Amino acid sequence: MTSHEAFPSGPAASLSEPIRFDGRRLRSERTRHLIIEAYVMLLQEHGRMPTAAEIAARAGYSVRSIFERFTDLEALSLATADYAIALGQAEAEPRDVGGDRAARIRSHVHTRAQACAKWLPLWRILTAKPVEEQLPDIRARVLAVRRANVERLELMYRPELTALDPKARETLVLALATLTSFESWGALRDDFGLPWDSALDVWASAIDRMLPSIS
Repeated sequence: MTSHEAFPSGPAASLSEPIRFDGRRLRSERTRHLIIEAYVMLLQEHGRMPTAAEIAARAGYSVRSIFERFTDLEALSLATADYAIALGQAEAEPRDVGGDRAARIRSHVHTRAQACAKWLPLWRILTAKPVEEQLPDIRARVLAVRRANVERLELMYRPELTALDPKARETLVLALATLTSFESWGALRDDFGLPWDSALDVWASAIDRMLPSIS
């Protein structure tokens, strides 16, 4: 047996090599994550775009640290949108999909309201500019979130929607998506001043009336 055969240097050999972690990279990723979390907390507390100084103070880093990781606050908003989308999907696990109509409506509006209440401040930042002025990356995230709302509606109300012809089904889903949008939740809670439970009742009642009756 040759020395080459005794001590292979190919992929198989690499499996036994110790895994080396880049400590600086891990620390940098942690810093990035803490900056995003600080940004989210400030948005939820104040309902406006925080300044770089406010974010830095909350995260426990310098302003320089922020701009070493994000080119500007718009880039930070984009990264936060990705964070919110991933976290929102994890938190909004569908429930009562196989339940009766009332259970499905109740479960859906409660889950949707929680998401709207948590992420409405960020949504307002992302959609503050007219559509034609939004950065392509921001616009893509906005459309992805809207599509996720549509997909949840199609899942939760499949029994009622399958009773409709394709055109009527599409029209109803778009109407339901508009009804349960971030903008709608903001209007109910902030503009009309409805308490949480009353806003849920508005959504639930409207959805029940819009869905077709099925036997």
